[in-house]
Amino acid sequence: MRVIDAFSRIVRLGEGLGRHGRLGDAAMERTVEALRVCANKLKWHGVTRKRLVATEACRLASNGESFIQRVAADVGLELEIIDRETEAHLAAAGAEPLIDVSANHAVVFDIGGGSTEVMWVERGDAGARVHAWVSMAAGVVTLSERHGGGRDVTPERYDAMRDDVRSLLRPFVGQVRTPERANGRPDHLLGTSGTVTTIAGVHLGLRHYDRSRVDGCWLDHGEADLVTAQLRDMSYEERTRNGCIGRERADLVLAGCAILDEIRAAFPEQRIRVADRGLREGILSQMMRADGHLQGAR
Repeated sequence: MRVIDAFSRIVRLGEGLGRHGRLGDAAMERTVEALRVCANKLKWHGVTRKRLVATEACRLASNGESFIQRVAADVGLELEIIDRETEAHLAAAGAEPLIDVSANHAVVFDIGGGSTEVMWVERGDAGARVHAWVSMAAGVVTLSERHGGGRDVTPERYDAMRDDVRSLLRPFVGQVRTPERANGRPDHLLGTSGTVTTIAGVHLGLRHYDRSRVDGCWLDHGEADLVTAQLRDMSYEERTRNGCIGRERADLVLAGCAILDEIRAAFPEQRIRVADRGLREGILSQMMRADGHLQGAR
């Protein structure tokens, strides 16, 4: 796989969804403008084979389908709303190359804006496979909105966010605590998403985010604790000034920390490998495999 172009933008499509059950006009407009950039890049590079997906915000919103139709009409992109199981498997497929070669079991997690996927992945002769998964209706946008907005996060609000995540994660933890699954003790954790990459960037002391230094790096339990405590001690303005956070993530990063803390509490004392990759790479690997250009796991 060789990257010749890339683009990302935080659009917060699910902003206000928890309160109103609908995608807001401003959020849809931001998303359409970002997708217009994507459409132009696809046209410029002459892309003929593609898969375009939408996730939790469009799954939950009463106007999700009509938004997909608007994107097709305004931008010319045919988006597919994927279900939670598909999202979990794509996230695992995207992160699979970073599962340690010596690991038999890994817990892969993807902290998104509207939901968080957690997967128990086992390595076999045919490669890595997802044997259990959960999609929790708690992402950094939905969780921060549910608990005061994310700017001024008191210890009580932070604990309440963790309580929410703990109750959602508990059934999955019980499911994987079996002798066949090493009694729920993976060889390591593997995290994808802006939360873990942000935490890794802060840990490394980067003045500006650098994917080449973050993707594939490791965090041990104590290092993750230290960065989480550091972020909780920062004011909102201090978070906006951090080069690995910025104003776009400053009110979301603590909700991500709360989700990460609960995943780490469920699988304690495990190292975390950080992946700056996810659904996009999972889609690409599946398409390459289908075309006969990639061998190994499904």
